[in-house]
Order: sequence, then C-alpha cells, then structure tokens
Amino acid sequence: MDFVMVLGLLAATITTFSFFPQVLKTWQTKSAKDVSYLMLISFNTGVFLWVLYGIALKSLPIILANSVTLVFNLIILWLKIKYR
Repeated sequence: MDFVMVLGLLAATITTFSFFPQVLKTWQTKSAKDVSYLMLISFNTGVFLWVLYGIALKSLPIILANSVTLVFNLIILWLKIKYR
C-alpha cells in the first residue's frame, strides 16, 4: 500500500467517523429537530454520487468513506423521520 492510499484511507476514516457523534446524539436524545431535511437529502444525494464516482475510479478510500458516511447519514435521516 503506497503513501497516497494510506493518506486517502486516513482522511476517509477521520471525515467519515466525524458523523458518528451526531448519529449517537440523535439516537440518545431521540431528537433531530436541529437537522434540516434539505441538508440531509442533498448531502445524501451528493455522497451517493461520490460512491458512484469512487466505483468508477476503483478508488477504495472514496468508496469506503462515502459508503459509511452514506449509512450514517441515512440513519440520521431515518431517526429524524422517526422522532418527528
């Protein structure tokens, strides 16, 4: 594994898991009132497109980071709908 791949995986890990505290807080407080639907939907759409882009490039860091980010943000969207 070369330096660029390690750099990409490190960046992907840090940015992806930055969403985990929001998922946890939303789950624990059972409230997502401060998170907008428009932001979640537009962000999820963009992240899904990043996943497709990563697949097209066969770039593991892009695919992994954005797939996990998409899952985390879909959970936040689901919790926002569930707890409204």
